[in-house]
Amino acid sequence: MTTIDLNSDLGEGYGAWRMGDDAAMLGIVSSANIACGFHAGDPAGLLATLREAARRGVAVGAHVSYPDRVGFGRRAMDVAPDDLKADVIYQIGALQGLARAAGTRVSYVKPHGALYNTIAHDARQADAVIAAVLVVDPGLVMMGLAGAPVLDRARTAGLRVVAEAFADRAYGPDGTLVPRSAQGAVLDDHDAIAARMVRLATEGVVEAQNGTPLRLGADSICVHGDSPGAVAMAGQIRAALAAAGVRIAAFAL
Repeated sequence: MTTIDLNSDLGEGYGAWRMGDDAAMLGIVSSANIACGFHAGDPAGLLATLREAARRGVAVGAHVSYPDRVGFGRRAMDVAPDDLKADVIYQIGALQGLARAAGTRVSYVKPHGALYNTIAHDARQADAVIAAVLVVDPGLVMMGLAGAPVLDRARTAGLRVVAEAFADRAYGPDGTLVPRSAQGAVLDDHDAIAARMVRLATEGVVEAQNGTPLRLGADSICVHGDSPGAVAMAGQIRAALAAAGVRIAAFAL
């Protein structure tokens, strides 16, 4: 039986401002990428989300970011390697403390937003993030864009890696994500998205924005928690995968 992980970015509210429905999403996904305070998330909200993840048996990952609350971590930054390494160590450590208090643990690391896209191909910043993960805990899994060089770099450095595909994002013909600023970058047709993810899980193929079939060896599928109708979308994807005989399970607990 084919098995794949289903993940979502959670814990992204701040104070009285809430983004997405973490509790509902945690009833659908198998892994949760939890914000670490640099792009979103406040301690009390993160703790509540971690407690719910623990209650539901959902795997927890540190969703590390550039220090960019105003831009929600989606603005590229030229951060010096030593500074970036320290930032990532700090974020993982903070989430580890909260996770321990919530009765769970951090089992993987997934960079967020602009950092995720930058390290996919930027060796200097990729190596800084990889070094940070290794020094905190070499047993942590590194999640990254399927087909991107960062996964090979992390694997060579000694980390276990998980390749990720995106349910609600359009792909360019080169396998990169279409920039959010471009038309059609964020997908919202739930039926089409569910069918697309079934094909990915069963055939290892996803269609690029121009119609080109891309071969992606993905271990995990992401549904962004801030996408329109994210909970309904995730539920439909899970149901479609189950109907196709695909098992949903976390890659790390």
